[in-house]
This record gives sequence, structure tokens and C-alpha cells, in this order.
Amino acid sequence: MASVSAKIIFSPAAAAATGGDNTTTTTRSSFLPVFRSGAATSPLLKLSHRRRVLQITNVLKTVESPAANLKLDPLRRVQRPTILVSEKLSEAGLEVLREFGEVECCYDLSPEDLCSKISLCDALIVRSGTKVTRAVFEAAKGRLKVVGRAGVGIDNVDLQAATEFGCLVVNAPTANTIAAAEHGIALLAAMARNVAQADASMKAGKWQRNKYVGVSLVGKTLAVMGFGKVGSEVARRAKGLGMHVIAHDPYAPADRARAIGVDLVSFDQAISTADFISLHMPLTPTTKKVFNDENFAKVKKGVRIINVARGGVIDEDALVRALDSGAVAQAALDVFTEEPPPKDSKLVQHENVTVTPHLGASTKEAQEGVAIEIAEAVVGALRGELSATAVNAPMVPPEVISELSPYVVLAEKLGRLAVQLVAGGSGIKSIKVVYKTARDPDDLDTRLLRAMITKGIIEPISDSFINLVNADFTAKQKGLRISEERVGVDAVPENPVESIQVQICNVDSKFASAVSENEYISIEGKVKDGIPRLTCVGSFSVDVSLEGNLILCRQVDQPGMIGRVGNILGDRNVNVSFMSVGRTVKRTRAIMAIGVDEEPDKETLKKIGEVPAIEEFVFLKL
Repeated sequence: MASVSAKIIFSPAAAAATGGDNTTTTTRSSFLPVFRSGAATSPLLKLSHRRRVLQITNVLKTVESPAANLKLDPLRRVQRPTILVSEKLSEAGLEVLREFGEVECCYDLSPEDLCSKISLCDALIVRSGTKVTRAVFEAAKGRLKVVGRAGVGIDNVDLQAATEFGCLVVNAPTANTIAAAEHGIALLAAMARNVAQADASMKAGKWQRNKYVGVSLVGKTLAVMGFGKVGSEVARRAKGLGMHVIAHDPYAPADRARAIGVDLVSFDQAISTADFISLHMPLTPTTKKVFNDENFAKVKKGVRIINVARGGVIDEDALVRALDSGAVAQAALDVFTEEPPPKDSKLVQHENVTVTPHLGASTKEAQEGVAIEIAEAVVGALRGELSATAVNAPMVPPEVISELSPYVVLAEKLGRLAVQLVAGGSGIKSIKVVYKTARDPDDLDTRLLRAMITKGIIEPISDSFINLVNADFTAKQKGLRISEERVGVDAVPENPVESIQVQICNVDSKFASAVSENEYISIEGKVKDGIPRLTCVGSFSVDVSLEGNLILCRQVDQPGMIGRVGNILGDRNVNVSFMSVGRTVKRTRAIMAIGVDEEPDKETLKKIGEVPAIEEFVFLKL
């Protein structure tokens, strides 16, 4: 489990009361709650003063586990849970399930049939074909305790409904890694040597050696877009083929990439210098159709593209145009925006495109591995354990939600703002969160706030689902070290937190003014009248509501600036919801924060940047 260091700084008054110095450091284990009969979902933190060192111990609280809800038979033994498997699962996985419960395999169920059966089941295992909708959870009438997705993506499971009905959702994210990487390499080599086209030609009775002259891989540059599990495995194999490998991933630590001989570069540098581009990025609002006309215009002419990630990251119509123009020489695709794609798809039928029907995970070994991984996760959940692959949160006590709800929103939005301030190509490694509070450390459990900051930082550019359960685990997986510090202040103790500051260390910033004197990106916010507000950017004080979208401008502090920028936005029909100006010294420099309802187009932002007194600006989505 990851260790989170918490440095607790007390006010002078508090220090005097304890009779010691005013700085005490504690180290608290950052843990994943475990559901067991007689175990705890949340610790009560108890302080004991010993040599003025705060020792935090976990006091376990007994809770009801999923297994405890099962009916007893006449002999007072717990019934074996019923596990419904709605899509094919390897026999190895079924054996794991049968050792623990009664397994019912019912394939090709209609939505109505699934709803009629689900009230008799304690667990459900699906692949991508079964839609687990709100109606399914409603029909379960509280009995369904866990849904297991045999694979990575969970687009077919209504996570919000699952959480509302107290149902845990787990997936199997690791077993497919090698299979997907191998398929990516297979498509890379097959495309380079025209294997599919030559095979079809020969089967049509032709012998066209001169037509299908390929290209060599040795010495060519491969750009891996997304340096996670699959991307890094592709990079290792490509290095073995004699390729020069570069990668783009905002979260990948540079030292981890260097360890396998890979250089981390910016997005534009990656696509403009690569001979081959292999896509391994998640499908998020940020990456949707990221390979479009604009970015195809930046690629090295004659580039070759492989996609075994998600179909939606490519604008398929734009790819056809790039292929026709010669900007892209060839493409090899295993995934598509619509699956299966239309039979008359111009992309699928293009002579320079090699296609496979989403076979990335389709090896015997991967299928067996996925089956065992999901079976073990489901059995663990039914036993009362919480898998590290859980993708939704357990039920949080209403009183905790009630008290922390505005601070939860603040924490996530600060995380989202902070990550958008990081310049492309900078690998995020170290994040520090500072809580200013009037409470004693044992009265402030920051796990939920830390999870929401992690959520805000990771989710915008990742396919990870972050919650109280998996926040620390996911952060550790991505190489993020998150430390916490509590600073005692004189404030109203009824408020759990006076303010939250998020610091990202050792990175470049898109907005230099967000960098503090200590050379880290720093933003701070607080809750006022129940509304989250941004109160500090770098060393500049501001006061803006964290709603809609935000434009930050560093300007020369002179009259008329608010009017000039406001006129530019008004002329382009962009509605301004608020403006705030903060400065350090009068008539020197200031930060202007502008809230806007709509996202300004590039021309509008360009005009703002051309105002002579504006030295830098950045647009941020909240």
C-alpha cells in the first residue's frame, strides 16, 4: 500500500497548548478499505501523544459485508451465492467460480430476460455485449452485490446506478496487456510488408511481387501515443525490432521511459517526427477524434498508423482523406468508432488499410487470464473483500457526504485545473496537497478529498475511474506520489477545511504565473457560502467561482483591461459570468480571471493574446 506523508503544522497557540514546538510530522498508511464480516470500510483515526509524535492508529469498525446478506439454510449454514455468467467465459474462470458459488451460464439473454433473472443472483459477470442498465439494478431489488466485467472497458455498465444500489463493479484490466501489445506488433509488421493485401492478391490467382514492396522497420521512428501497460510493452518489442521509439503520455515518468530506451516528447513532436504511430491512449473527451484533419496535417508525410486502443480517438473520415492525399501512407486498425463498422465503410474498404475485428485480446492465453482475473475479483467481493480493480465507490455514510460535499467538488475542480496548467511533455510525478484547518488531525479524514483531487488530475486524460476505493492504487500505478500537509489556522472549527492548496512539483507550466516562488504549480481554493471558489493562482490572489470555464490572463496592471477583454468576448458572443483581478503590487502586474459560459474559439483566444498589455493567458475547462 502507498504511504502518504502528512506534515501537520499547528498555529502558535496550538503549539503552546501542547507545550512543544509547532511542527509535528506523521506518516499515515494510505489504504484501500476492505469489506469483510467484522472488518471495516473506514477507519476511525485515534491520536496518542507520545514524545510529541502524533501516532495515528486505525480503529476498525464492524460493518455488514455482502456475504452476510445471504440466506441461511435449515442447518444454519450460509447458502452458496448464485453467480450469473451472461457471456462466454473460459473454463478456468468458471472453475474458480464453482468452488465458491452456484454458477448459471445463460448466454444471449434479452434485456427483459436478464431483468427477470437478476433478482435471484448475487453476482453477474459480463463481457462487452451485455448492457447492465439501471433497469437491471432496479430489477435486482438489492440482491445483486457485484458486477464483474471480463475485460477493461465498462461502457456497458451504468456505474452511477451500481453505486446508488450499493453494487460493486470490478473489471479485469491486466490480463489482456501482452495479447494487445503482440497484436499491435503483428499489425505493424503486416502493414509494413503488405501481408494482408498480398495474401488476398494470391488467393485471387495473381502474382504481384512488384506491387507489394514494403518498408523496413529497422532504424525507423515509432511514436507510442499512450505509455501505459500496453504502450510500454509495444515499445519494448519495437526496440527489439531495431526501431527508435519515442512516446507521448502526460503521466508517464521520464525515468521509467528512459529505463527501456524511450524518449518522452510532446504530442506535436511525436506525430511530426514519427515514421509509424501506434495508438494506445484511452478514449476520453480530451482524446476523442484527436487524430483529425488538423493533426493529420502535422504528421510526417507517408506516416503509417496502428490502432489497437479505441476507435473513437481517430476521426475516421479525416483518416480516409489523409490516406487519399498521401499524408498517411497506410493504416492498420483493430478498433472502430462503430463496431462492427458498416459493410460499405470507405475506411475498411480502402486498399491501404489493414483491418481486424477487434482481436487485441483474442488469444487463448489472454481469454483464460481474463476469466481467472475476473472470477477471482468477483469471488473476493462476495467474500467481503474489495478488489483493487473496483471501478466504483462503496456507499459513503450520509453524514460524511453532507459535511464534505462542497469540499469534494472543490477538491476535484482544483485537481482538474492543476493538471491543465501542466505543459505538454511534462511527466507528473509529485503532487502535494495542503489543507488549512482549525480542526485537530483526528477530526479531519482527508481520504475522500485526496481521492477527488486524484480523480480531477487523472480522469481528464485517462480512462481510469477514480473513487475513494481505488484512488491511491491508481495514483501509485501511474507513478504519482501524493503527499498531504495539514496547517492549523484560527478559523471556525465547524468547517472541516478552511482552504485546499494543490501543488504539482518538477513540471513546466502552460501559465508561468501559476508557478510559485518555490518553482511548483500552485493553486488554492475554498468554499464560501457552499460554493467552491478559486482564491489563489501562484502568488496572485483571485476570487472566482469554479463554474463553467475559466480564462486566466497575466497583464500589465493598467486601466481599461477588463473592458478590452470583455469587448473581445462580447463581440464573439461569449457570455462572461464573472471577472476578478488580483495583483501583488499596484501598477505592476495582475492576474485577471474571467469566467465564461461557452468555450471561446481559437480566433477569439488569439485576439485576447494579441492585446499588448497581456503577457500570457490560458483557457481552462472546469
